[in-house]
Amino acid sequence: MSKIQYDENGLIPVIIQNAETKEVLTLAYANEEAVNKTIELGETWLYSRSRKELWNKGATSGNTQQVTAVRLDCDGDALIYEVIPNGPACHTGENSCFNETLSGTPNPSKADMFKELTELIRNREQEMPEGAYTTYLFTEGVDKICKKVGEEAAEVIIAAKNRDPQELSMETADLFYHVLVLLQEQKVDLDQVIAVLQERHAVKTSSK
Repeated sequence: MSKIQYDENGLIPVIIQNAETKEVLTLAYANEEAVNKTIELGETWLYSRSRKELWNKGATSGNTQQVTAVRLDCDGDALIYEVIPNGPACHTGENSCFNETLSGTPNPSKADMFKELTELIRNREQEMPEGAYTTYLFTEGVDKICKKVGEEAAEVIIAAKNRDPQELSMETADLFYHVLVLLQEQKVDLDQVIAVLQERHAVKTSSK
């Protein structure tokens, strides 16, 4: 804590980042008390420069943030709060305050792609639009979905044996899609799978 360099007003800029997707949610400021409360309580605490008071993010709106890590930059004059948000971070209702693009085209993260596909599959199951392939899979049920997972896994093996990178990429994408459909049919959240991978990785890393 002694490494933190607060400015002449006793503040330090805080980047708030989604711990899972790594999306930057907002930029705010904190004083020493806010940083200490954040670390102690595991919730986002900041300092409002306009109101000149401490504030607990989401205390009023309900859009709280669980802080999983507090990181300090190399110069000691900026922090990152890695958080799991319980709702939008922006007062406008957007997930991130950085929702306006002034130049270029933002490139969605790989995690966002899986999130969007998972959400699409979930919506397909709820709405069951006529003619959609995902609707067909849910209509046929678990046996059909499992059969497709097996078929696509076999196609991945064949593509690998053929040493065909393009074919392997396409067949792997098909396999991932059908596995996500199976997870949704079984009501197993993708986060549960990722949590298992993270736990296994942590164990192996700590044993080195």
